[in-house]
Amino acid sequence: MRLKLTEELWREGNMYVSYCPELDIASCGETVELAKKNLKEVIMINLEEAQKLGTLDSLLDEAGFDESQGILTSRKELVGFTPIEVAL
Repeated sequence: MRLKLTEELWREGNMYVSYCPELDIASCGETVELAKKNLKEVIMINLEEAQKLGTLDSLLDEAGFDESQGILTSRKELVGFTPIEVAL
């Protein structure tokens, strides 16, 4: 099974945070590469554990995934990620 996921990356102080909004999973690292690697590991651990518990299908369904051509993709698609400012 293949999943198409989104990865958000940002810097917080001297650490980099990586986040997968579809699964609501985050990780971090001292470099961008380490943050990305750690996120992939955490995602795999969560999916493997859900599969062992027999809850993987419901987890993916609740997260909004559909299968197309053997790849599970989110029913919503990220079309932009732009910082905005609001005056208070």
